Amino acid sequence: MKKNIAILLLCVMVIFPGIGCKGVGEKYKMPIEVWGTFDNSNAFTEIFDKYAQINTSVTTVDYRKMTLESYKKDLLNALAAGKGPDVFMIQSSWLPDFQDKIVPVPQSIIAEDEFRNTFIDVVIEDMVVDNQIYGVPLSVDSLGLYYNKDIFNAAGITRPPQTWEEFDKAVQALTEFDEFGNIKKSGAAIGTAYNKGGAINVNKASDILALLMIQNGASMSSKDTGVIDFGKSTSSGGKSVAAGEAALKYYTSFASADSGVYTWDKNRNYSIDEFFEGRTAMTINYSYHYDTIKAKNAKLNFAVSDVPQISLQNIGSQANYANYWVFVVAKNKVPIQSDDTRLVRITDAMRVHESWQFLRALTFPSAKGIILANAVSGEKLLYATEFDFTEKYLTTTNKPAARRDIIDKQKSDVRLGAFARGNLIARTWRRHESDAVDAIFYDMIDRVNSRQMSAEQSINLGEQRAQQLQN
Repeated sequence: MKKNIAILLLCVMVIFPGIGCKGVGEKYKMPIEVWGTFDNSNAFTEIFDKYAQINTSVTTVDYRKMTLESYKKDLLNALAAGKGPDVFMIQSSWLPDFQDKIVPVPQSIIAEDEFRNTFIDVVIEDMVVDNQIYGVPLSVDSLGLYYNKDIFNAAGITRPPQTWEEFDKAVQALTEFDEFGNIKKSGAAIGTAYNKGGAINVNKASDILALLMIQNGASMSSKDTGVIDFGKSTSSGGKSVAAGEAALKYYTSFASADSGVYTWDKNRNYSIDEFFEGRTAMTINYSYHYDTIKAKNAKLNFAVSDVPQISLQNIGSQANYANYWVFVVAKNKVPIQSDDTRLVRITDAMRVHESWQFLRALTFPSAKGIILANAVSGEKLLYATEFDFTEKYLTTTNKPAARRDIIDKQKSDVRLGAFARGNLIARTWRRHESDAVDAIFYDMIDRVNSRQMSAEQSINLGEQRAQQLQN
């Protein structure tokens, strides 16, 4: 493999003499250490080895899979000590908490207009702050509607609902009750946050509620001022209704025995379990749970469709909700030095340069080649290659893309199509301490379910609590 690359480089030096042999610059060697959570090392082995072969200034790219439960704490401790990774993954919503600990990409490596042309809108909205790019993704996930085809067929429903109005009708047709009015089979896993024991029984309930709020017109937060706003007014039935209140009322109506769409309550088990066991017909979730469901019940006849919208005619109101991870570069780390005294000593600026060069190669299209610049001299080499690092990763992991060119290929995919299409209209919102905000959303739902508060009161309290985290 190395021999083939060396021959390729010789050809490139001949074809591009202006970029060629002078590009060796000052010689240095450094490793790049990468931390992540969900992916096993085999998702990256070929990709990282390939990059180390191409970039002769990088000795190795080493991936370390961390334990999700302690990842954030371990990461913060390591960064504080200057002994963390060069590159690490963060959940996109963590950016406000990590922004002072990471280095934005130099414009000489990734220009803002190129970034905007390459990735979907939600990535641009989240990762560009004050004209600086802070992170790059390999994949973005958005919500899809999982549905049990056997239950749909038995009820005579020929296609999954595309709007929430159709969703309501499907729920009514699919929900079964016993003679005492208890739910025997649920139409959809939606309406609560917790079960009677206090455990979460709707996976991603906070994201589903946030989706409904955004679709109803809530601005959620201001990127510039940090002001939380769940209450942007919208028109509903001829009168002004706060978007957050309307969304919370709608979400919790599925757990209210007084509503016409009662289908779920605190007696239900965990939503993913209820779905793979065939006790609920629909659930809303991300693409990574496709494998979860398959692993638990390989015989389940299910499919995934686009998440419902308020209207198919009003394109401007259509939205999905994104949940994804990005690669970022650590601000402070003591660079690892080579033992070879003939090589230039690595500075932190050189480490940052090589880390961002690596992330560009990892996440951007490479059909036109990969340009690598020497961190000391600035001189460049162009490496022609047909190997696309991102496509290799997505093929290995079966994940939806963040890049527009790859989404175009995934839109008609049976497994990934709904999520790829959803990514094009996906949104999220800027917030501090996202885990704490999720808990606030669960509490907003639960206070309405338990009738401790009205939807209006619960939304107002939730907004106040989320705002306190911003300060």
